[in-house]
Amino acid sequence: MFASGEAPVYRPFSFRSQQILHHHIASVEKLPLTASGCPLLIRCKNFRTAHFVVGQERDCHEVYVSLLKLSQPVKPEELYAFSYNPKMPKDNREAGWKLIDVKVDYQRMGIPNDYWEITDFNKDYEVCSTYSPHLALPKAATKGTVLASAKFRSRGRIPVLSYFHKENNAAICRCSQPLSGFNARCPEDEQLLQAIGEANPGSPFMYVVDTRPKLNAIANRAAGKGYENVDNYDNIRFKFIGIENIHVMRSSLQKLLEVCETKSPSMSDFLTGLENSGWLRHIKAVMDAGVFLAKAVKEEKASVLVHCSDGWDRTAQVCSVACLLLDPFYRTFKGFMFLIEKEWIAMGHKFSHRCGHLDGDPKEVSPVFTQFVECTWQLMQQFPCAFAFNERFLFEIHDHVFSCQFGNFLGTCHKEREDLKIFEKTHSLWPFLLQRKQEFRNPLYKGFAAYKELRPNTFPYSFQFWCGLYNRFDKGMHPKQCVLDHLLGCIRQRLELEDAAAELEEKLPLADGLPLEETSTLSKLTTASTGCSKSPMVNTPQDYGESPPLILANGSLARKEREGPDCLPKSQEGLANPLGVLESELVAANGSAQLDAPALNLQDH
Repeated sequence: MFASGEAPVYRPFSFRSQQILHHHIASVEKLPLTASGCPLLIRCKNFRTAHFVVGQERDCHEVYVSLLKLSQPVKPEELYAFSYNPKMPKDNREAGWKLIDVKVDYQRMGIPNDYWEITDFNKDYEVCSTYSPHLALPKAATKGTVLASAKFRSRGRIPVLSYFHKENNAAICRCSQPLSGFNARCPEDEQLLQAIGEANPGSPFMYVVDTRPKLNAIANRAAGKGYENVDNYDNIRFKFIGIENIHVMRSSLQKLLEVCETKSPSMSDFLTGLENSGWLRHIKAVMDAGVFLAKAVKEEKASVLVHCSDGWDRTAQVCSVACLLLDPFYRTFKGFMFLIEKEWIAMGHKFSHRCGHLDGDPKEVSPVFTQFVECTWQLMQQFPCAFAFNERFLFEIHDHVFSCQFGNFLGTCHKEREDLKIFEKTHSLWPFLLQRKQEFRNPLYKGFAAYKELRPNTFPYSFQFWCGLYNRFDKGMHPKQCVLDHLLGCIRQRLELEDAAAELEEKLPLADGLPLEETSTLSKLTTASTGCSKSPMVNTPQDYGESPPLILANGSLARKEREGPDCLPKSQEGLANPLGVLESELVAANGSAQLDAPALNLQDH
């Protein structure tokens, strides 16, 4: 094993090197000395485990100390993102940061409108230091009301708009717990909630959802915090959800990983260990909460205000899941990036603390974002044709949350990223992922028209153990060939053959001795008919104009003339114009992506 400037590399007996990023290392453990040498055990945040033996104890100790230091930097400037240099022009880097702009997503939802607007009340972080500068608030709320409400909410995290359902004006808003104690109240906070309720004139009430267990919320009242008193707020219905705190989740994941690391467990031991970890029970709790929010918005046409303690962990999970269920845009590549940017990055999820980027309090580390990623995967298992991306896309995002290679997930909030000059000194992850979009495509994706709202089954038997994530690096756990990978390969091969056939057709007139003028005309016609065949699949839905494509019994779409964003002018694909890039994915929900896939019947696989 040796340590490089970017990652330590260990060499097993096969002498095939494998890289582990320093920031992926969660723990390094020296095991008791053996006859063959000094064993060292590395556990990683992306669930890789590396065992190796160093011949001399002194060498082993030096490696051990070096890895501890490299994997737990003290200063943010020591993180990989500040030294990572892909040799990209400055203009491209700046354009990459502008590619995913939360304000564009609010515009897609129809904000501003008669009831909501995007304000600059927080431009100097006067309202809340952990929110972004631009907040979507009810038009009826004045700055004075907002500032007074901030003093009554934990860490100043006032109720702000998360998602607007323009079909019925119902909204999902998020905040932190009120500083209500046993009997305190704030008229301005009550006015702000009333303004949120009145922004949905079609509903006589709104829900206030506390995602904590009721006992936890009651305990917080003794500390001067707590939850809303329904007697002080007009027309609200209060509900507890019961998602456990970060400490319970951290312990649960540790128990799960112990089960995953067990060599050749019996079926009984594995199932018992999985049950005792409580991990899937916690995933179900997050999913249940998201389903409740989606049903309230879609079926009851009611607005919902969500909070936990500080509004940056469980609140982010629940709002994100609800958005995935309600809006098919968030199930596309760029849509999922917008979702993470809006609900996690802009709203101040403490990535640096929860992911252990720096040497700090280990009690602040918790798999909050990992649980959201798993909830997304669980939905993909129930709706395999509803997502534009595959699980590799989730792996890549999850890995880079911990890798610190890009600046998106560094720090704890927008203000801290500005102070660290993240946008000037580091690169964004999103353009990097879009460049590799081909390998992350879901070949079964049917586009917007097939699935608008998702209604998942949340009975216990509907949840699966995600072997692909937690045992990803255990080679014995995987089938030799994935069906979706095979399908992607077939699609690529078919399109390569079509392109080759088109080139041969262009040469046929010359072989037949046609005049040059006729050859030129024929060539143009052939090019026009096959001009969109270069890209294996489309990513974003387009309007069909009349009706969605016919879905065959085997799950494929009936053949039609190709159309999709791959046929758009190249000016819409560049990073220099983020709005142009997004145009193809910000279409109305009645659009659809057309996939001319081979008619493969997967029912028997």
